[in-house]
Parts: sequence; structure tokens; C-alpha cells
Amino acid sequence: MKFLFAPDSFKGSLSSKDIIQLLTEEAEKVFPGCECVSVPMADGGEGTMEVLVDINNGKFVKVPVKGPLFEDTEAVYGVLDENTAIIEMAAASGLPMVPADKRDPLNTTTYGTGELIKHALDSGYRNIIIGVGGSATNDGGIGCMGALGVRFLDKNGNEVYLGGKGLADIADIDVSGIHPAVKDSRFTVMCDVTFPLLGPNGATYVFGPQKGADQPRLEALEAGMTNYVKVIEKLTGEYIGDKPSTGAAGGLSAALMVFLKAKLQSGIDTVLQLSDFDKKLEGVDVVISGEGRADHQSANGKVLYGVGTSAAKRGIPAVAIVGSMLPGAESLYNCGITSIMTTINGVMSIDDAMKNASELFRGAAYRSLMLIKAGYGLKR
Repeated sequence: MKFLFAPDSFKGSLSSKDIIQLLTEEAEKVFPGCECVSVPMADGGEGTMEVLVDINNGKFVKVPVKGPLFEDTEAVYGVLDENTAIIEMAAASGLPMVPADKRDPLNTTTYGTGELIKHALDSGYRNIIIGVGGSATNDGGIGCMGALGVRFLDKNGNEVYLGGKGLADIADIDVSGIHPAVKDSRFTVMCDVTFPLLGPNGATYVFGPQKGADQPRLEALEAGMTNYVKVIEKLTGEYIGDKPSTGAAGGLSAALMVFLKAKLQSGIDTVLQLSDFDKKLEGVDVVISGEGRADHQSANGKVLYGVGTSAAKRGIPAVAIVGSMLPGAESLYNCGITSIMTTINGVMSIDDAMKNASELFRGAAYRSLMLIKAGYGLKR
């Protein structure tokens, strides 16, 4: 019996490596002498950089950068090979970096993310992968582009503030000083958010409140973003306000697409590709994956969707072990997942479930493996 273990982490309780260790131990109990292959998974959100660096035996590079409030700090990016770097914008411009009482997307900036990209380019990396989740910002990516040499100018020719409140002042954009390596580089944005840049379902109104914006601030940010879009249209001849996914990370993805010609790609697709997942499926009898919570979003570009559909293409059954199962999780049965087992085995609080996560997962893994054993014992 050959297993492939490909779980996401259980946020706040178990890492992918923890889960793989538990699965390996329980598999040996139920199927002595079995072969276990493993690959940690992530869907492009927080933790994806660490997973991909681990899979590819890469390294981390520490860089002094400006944080979301232009404070001096340090952030890391990952190196996967001699040509490829991976950057999580949250490492330099993430919401947890801003104290709750200072959260205001009129002030926050993506400048530090641009500094990470600049460092990677200066170091010779020409394949840059950028994860855009978990931002503290709503600056349309002008901070990031400013760090890369793009100048955003007001009506008097002065550079604007490179945060959310600077959007309203932009009258012209000078791209002549953009980092020279940009033209020779490939940029990929890991993004599963489909929200546009403008409108009631856009970057500002959907994500602004969680970043500290009240109604007046939301209105000011939306007006500024609308102005920004008009100036971009004047520069490029293209209207981007309603384009899908431009609203990710407070509009950072829009700037990456416009100024760096970045391509959008599903996070899980990127991870599967960079981990050679299809190759790892060779000779596998059963795949076991998992995530902390299975719900209606799980079948929309998350780890279970990616692992399940990949396994299904090869006719390999895939089992999911999850912390909890909410309405809509059953849609995974249409995505190659053949069974879902929850770790919760009785009435308990969330605190108890988190505190006993290892024990609960071990029990769920054993039950899943016993069912797999029963299935293989049936006459075919």
C-alpha cells in the first residue's frame, strides 16, 4: 500500500508537518510496511512561502523594509531555485503588523512589499511569485510600485503620499524609472480573490472595514481609487476598475498586473505545480489530505479541491480529514474527494478542540485508515 499525504495546516493548532507525522505513524499501525510519500500543501495564503521553500529545499532571505506604517522593520522572502523567488506581501505589509488602534488604510502602504521585490530583482531572480493575502493596505499598490521606481505625481508634479490617502492626489504616473530588470522578469500573482478594484464588491468596501476604515474613510478611499483608475486609463488606455481580481490586497494585484505585467494564477495550482504533485502521484493507492475547516469555499480553489481533482485525474481515491465540516463541504465530493472525516469526536468547545488537536487528529486518522482497510477488503 502506497499513501500520499498532502495536507494543509490546521491554522493555530497543527502544521502540515505535524499532520504528516501523525498520518505516517497511524498508517504504519493499520498497514504495517506501507509506503508513505508526503508533500505539505498550502493554497496561496499565509504559510505558502514556507511550504514551497521546504518542498524545494530553498532558503529565506531577510531584508530591512518599511512596514505598513513606514516603520523600520525586517521581512523575509523565499528562494526556490537560482531563478525563482517567492514573496508573501503579508510579510512586509500584513494586517497583524499594525496595532489595532492604528489600523487606518488611508495611512498604510505596500512600500515594504515593493522593497522585497526590488531586493529579489537586485539579487538576480527573474521569476517572482507573489502571494497577496492578509494585507493591511488599500493603496492600490502605489507604495509597492513606488519602491520599484514608479513615480505617482500630483497636479504640481510632486510625488504623492504612497498610501491610501495618496490615491486622490494622483494626476500623472511616471514609469520611466521603473526597475530595469522588470522587463526581463516574469511575475506571477497567487490570488483566488475575484473581487474587482471598484464598486460595492470592490477592494475598499469589501475589505476596508477589517483594515480599520469607517464609513467616511471608505468613501474617501473609494474616491481616491476611482481617481487612480482614471489616471491609469489615461496612461494605458485600459479601464481596470471592473476587472476580476484587481481588488485583491487593497488593489495591489491591480498594480502588479498593470506595471509588472503579472499573471494571475490560483494559489493551489501554483503549489501543485512547484511541488511536482502529479509526479508524486505515480504508483499511489490512496491520497489523504486535509484542512482545518471544510465548507462551501473548500471546493473553490482551496487545498482539498486541488488535491482531489489532481488525484481524480489519475483515478486515485482521495480522503479528507478536517477539523470541522460546515454546510457546503459536500461539494468536495464533486472534486475528487471520496470521503470526509472530522477530527471532532464529541461535544466540545473550540478551545478544547484546539488544545487537543494532535490527539483528535490521530483518532480521525486511525478511523479513516481503518475504513480504507475495510474498503480494500471488500470483494471487487
